[in-house]
Amino acid sequence: MEINIRVNGRAVREQIEPDLLLIDFLRAHGCLSVKRGCETSNCGLCTVFLDDKPILSCSMLAARADGHSVTTLEGLQEEASDFVGFIADQGADQCGFCNPGFVMNTIALLRENPDPTDDDIRAFLAGNLCRCSGYEGQLRGIRNYLNQREERRNGQEV
Repeated sequence: MEINIRVNGRAVREQIEPDLLLIDFLRAHGCLSVKRGCETSNCGLCTVFLDDKPILSCSMLAARADGHSVTTLEGLQEEASDFVGFIADQGADQCGFCNPGFVMNTIALLRENPDPTDDDIRAFLAGNLCRCSGYEGQLRGIRNYLNQREERRNGQEV
């Protein structure tokens, strides 16, 4: 079957097998930030945006994305670069395998709620599995980023 998908702003038209998962389609097209972790839709490592909404690409057939826009971390480098360093500064990226999922879900959170509480952050990131950290590093990194962003908005020196 033929599908037409916009991947990170680029039109892709391709013949696929009907049972091809979106994660496999994306990885075949160079989107290596999309990771396979649990294969049960529980870890968040395969998070991508489908029409700007976060979804788990390991639980969606590529055929269902036909006619839609898919964005991976490769397509969000500029937006992600603002806060990724804050997460790294907290030692929350020990092995780095889970980082793309955390980054994608943090972007989704901040688009939906630009001023989240710590509980909002924890709730939004609850579906991301990290075996190296206790999640507090990610929370501290996001909180530090938000605090610095607020200081900049208020014209304070950082």
